[in-house]
Amino acid sequence: MVTGEFKNRIDKLWEMFWTGGITNPLDVIEQITYLIFIKDLDTLDKTRQKESTILKTKYESMFSKDQQQYKWSVFRDLPANKMYQIVQEKVFPFIKNLHSDKNSTYAKYMSDAIFKIPTPQLLEKIITAMDDIEWQNKDSKGDIYEYLLSKLSNSGTNGQFRTPRHIIRMMVELIAPKPTDIICDPSCGTSGFLVSAGEYLKEKYFEKIFHNKENKKHYNNDMFYGYDMDRTMLRIGAMNMMTHGIENPNIFYKDSLSDKNTDTNKFNVILANPPFKGSLDYDTVSTDILKIAKTKKTELLFLVLFLRMLKTGGRCASIVPDGVLFGSSNAHKSIRKEIIDNNRLEAVISMPSGVFKPYAGVSTAVLIFTKTGHGGTDKVWFYDMQADGYTLDDKRDEIKDNDIPDIISRFHNLQLEDKRKRTDKSFFVPKKEIIDNDYDLSINKYKKIEYAAEKYPAPKVILKEIENIETQISKGIKEFKKII
Repeated sequence: MVTGEFKNRIDKLWEMFWTGGITNPLDVIEQITYLIFIKDLDTLDKTRQKESTILKTKYESMFSKDQQQYKWSVFRDLPANKMYQIVQEKVFPFIKNLHSDKNSTYAKYMSDAIFKIPTPQLLEKIITAMDDIEWQNKDSKGDIYEYLLSKLSNSGTNGQFRTPRHIIRMMVELIAPKPTDIICDPSCGTSGFLVSAGEYLKEKYFEKIFHNKENKKHYNNDMFYGYDMDRTMLRIGAMNMMTHGIENPNIFYKDSLSDKNTDTNKFNVILANPPFKGSLDYDTVSTDILKIAKTKKTELLFLVLFLRMLKTGGRCASIVPDGVLFGSSNAHKSIRKEIIDNNRLEAVISMPSGVFKPYAGVSTAVLIFTKTGHGGTDKVWFYDMQADGYTLDDKRDEIKDNDIPDIISRFHNLQLEDKRKRTDKSFFVPKKEIIDNDYDLSINKYKKIEYAAEKYPAPKVILKEIENIETQISKGIKEFKKII
């Protein structure tokens, strides 16, 4: 979350572009993204050189001897005119042609990138301002994207608000991807889920991936897929993944719900927060999706799509609005029935409505299910999340109350959950009971609340207390009148 001094510095950076003549918010976001990417390339190159020294492996720098001035740490110290010349004429063409494969996703989305900063003086001010910003942690770039996107007039209207990093990380840890998995987000935006999955795999399986030639090749080229219909988001997403060490992510311009998306039985893992607010025409939606749920609501259509895209045994963690859990339309019931009867629904994690503030106040849940094609749901695990480590108002200040570690721990130890009562934060509900409730997945349908008996004084005692209070008030009024 961008707050405090960090927020003020980003605002000042934005203002520099604005006063310098770049007034289109998308242009500002793209130019900042390019500069972040250029800055990160220098950092990434240094990190890889250090890693190669530690691991005693060979590493060839992405900057040749003749390209040392292309490094952020070098050109930032040059005079404004010289710096501008190098960035415009050398650095920008360099990043556009960085990937050797001209047919790669990165090359495709960088090919139409344009350097738009008009003067050397403005570039110098921007680079100085970016150096003054304290990059708080590895998620800061994502936080910047989120905050910058909030400045767009249409931010959030198409469900494009950014999923908080800690919620993404929770979902990744619940799914627990493996080094051989193929992972997809069909509405990837800035690639937050894919980046988080990559970071998780690095932490859990570093040696298994990076000390194995085939696994490393898979990680860099064939593991991560993301689709979106916003070219700016795709460009940002591709650069975001590359700066996190994924060399050739498969980030494509694609309408996931259309007939043009033919992906079937392809992925082991899907992690997503699909658009909630969309409503599509039937003729724009793939016919095989409409066979299961004939609806215009994107949140339902995407769930059907996930089942089609997953391999048998593939797992999905998706954020859904609460309406998906209890909606009474035929389409709502059809998709819940499909997941429960024909596949294996594992968990429903109810989240508080403040999770997406300040960008949206919608109540949401996380659905976790496995594609089987032949059923397998015996019971469903429910968790009632009350706190996510932040206040649930627009400020979203960090607090101690946080159910996320408990959610992850309990989910990975479900054998201990059978004895929990329905007054607890988590509990199991048998499939039959869910069916009997018309496939309703709202946690309030099953959770029990304990009411503690309250003891109140007798009416005569309460009346006597009121009389005493009135006597004191009358006495006080009389004394006040004497004074005035």
